[in-house]
Amino acid sequence: MKARIIVTLLIVLFAAGLAAGQKRAKLVSVTGTVTDTVMAPVSGALIVVDGQGTGILTRRDGTFRIKIRSNTRSVGAYTSNLGSVLTMYEGQSVIDFVLDGKEAMKNFMPEMSEGERKIDVGYGTVRKDAMTTGVGFIDGQGPANASYTNIYDMIRGQVPGVQVMGNSITIRGVGSFNSSTEPLFVVDDVIVSSIDNISPRDVKSITILKGSDASIYGSRGANGVIVITMMGYKK
Repeated sequence: MKARIIVTLLIVLFAAGLAAGQKRAKLVSVTGTVTDTVMAPVSGALIVVDGQGTGILTRRDGTFRIKIRSNTRSVGAYTSNLGSVLTMYEGQSVIDFVLDGKEAMKNFMPEMSEGERKIDVGYGTVRKDAMTTGVGFIDGQGPANASYTNIYDMIRGQVPGVQVMGNSITIRGVGSFNSSTEPLFVVDDVIVSSIDNISPRDVKSITILKGSDASIYGSRGANGVIVITMMGYKK
């Protein structure tokens, strides 16, 4: 009797292990590259699986890696400025996409929690929920920003704790080692002295950093850092 119970338990355990192995086997790895029509890599493109945003974004060189289920029907890449592209999944391990400005996924809206949002901090991208202080973020291509003709008007009132007076910006809650109260400006990974000539229509995103999140810039970031990424910039 005991022997029969032991055998039964072994069979149940084996079946459970086999089922778990089969479940794991349903996940497959897919890699690829997203480029534009001149074969330049597209960074920050969202990978979409079966019409759902995955939170996976392409790297600086346009590459991505993702695990999907073997019964996946479609895989695509989405951007707000270069359109989207979609392909049927038929077991490929490598899928390359070319964005030509057309919308293959019409009316698609990437669903991503606020914490999952990737924030451009000038030296790379970081999940917002990994930041230690409140980080301000402005989507430069959002419909609310279409009417701005001045970069300062674009920033004014959109981020709590950021005060804009004319062409002067002050980030509250930071301390300076010098007499200036101006934040550090970083445009496309380059520190600049002024942002006066930047057109809001050319801005992809604006990130405001302060505290420990700005410490990567050393004492220069004591007054906070405003990171601006322009449309078409390849990271």
